[in-house]
Amino acid sequence: MSKIRAVIVDPDVSGRLALRDVDAPTPAANEAVIRVAEISLNRGEVRRSTTAEAGWRPGWDLAGVVETPAADGSGPAVGTRVVGLLRSGAWAELVSVPTHSLAELPSSVSFAQAATLPVAGLTAYHTLLKGGSLLGRPVLITGASGGVGHFAIQLARLSGAQVIAHIRRPEYETFVKDAGADSVVIGEDLSPASKYGPYHLIIESVGGNTLGTALGLLAEDGTIVLFGTSGGNEVTFNAQSFYSTGGASLYGLILFHELRRESAAVGLQRLLHLVEADQLRPVIDIEADWTQIADVAQKLLNRSYLGKAVLHVSNV
Repeated sequence: MSKIRAVIVDPDVSGRLALRDVDAPTPAANEAVIRVAEISLNRGEVRRSTTAEAGWRPGWDLAGVVETPAADGSGPAVGTRVVGLLRSGAWAELVSVPTHSLAELPSSVSFAQAATLPVAGLTAYHTLLKGGSLLGRPVLITGASGGVGHFAIQLARLSGAQVIAHIRRPEYETFVKDAGADSVVIGEDLSPASKYGPYHLIIESVGGNTLGTALGLLAEDGTIVLFGTSGGNEVTFNAQSFYSTGGASLYGLILFHELRRESAAVGLQRLLHLVEADQLRPVIDIEADWTQIADVAQKLLNRSYLGKAVLHVSNV
């Protein structure tokens, strides 16, 4: 097979995303070729596609079946059901994936469930690792109704934390409480969250005024893990209050940087075991064929749904 179908950026079509023929992958020795069954969408890759050059191939999350094992003998055998991620180009019929970025699916975990995990699940997992032991400690999660936030609530609760969720819209309260939030703070202003603090760990993805307020809510030796700025890049905060807390820190998290330290396979396997045990529950609000990629991507940008969107690529 010399050509396959993949999602690419096409500035001449509505939504800028379309299925086109591209060259079939040529794997490196440590890469397995995966026939993709399901993909899921994340805000970062979709936002980049709105400005990316023609021909750029988006896509991080994928789940499917090993069609050709890695030539170096690492990784899963042919026919194995797997989940994985790429830095780009995962939205295709066939993809080459380094074996350190693949994890085998338990029999009870569906492709759709697995496809939600790589970027959102691993980001939540790595943010929580920065807090060390969370048992009995207060953890604040901003943007808690998003994909990462929803996983973070569940994982923090499993770690024994007291979980406080911050959301901007009241209609999302039930959604985050069902995920395991002990308390919910609603509105643009984060300062009411002070009643539940100070915080050992704050997982932050809003930026702007929200981050400025969060920097004043840390406990001694507490940490804010920042992985997004959906509410603004510029931040003003009380520097004296921050440093006088003692040991307070702000950590900038980029998932692919974290994966240099611990392979994606390790975290994915841990998340899959939790899904298998029904302790971690991906919420899928949209399931559709990948021919609808442009429409579903726009719905994500418009915040038209909660949970994750999963698209079917092929029958395997």
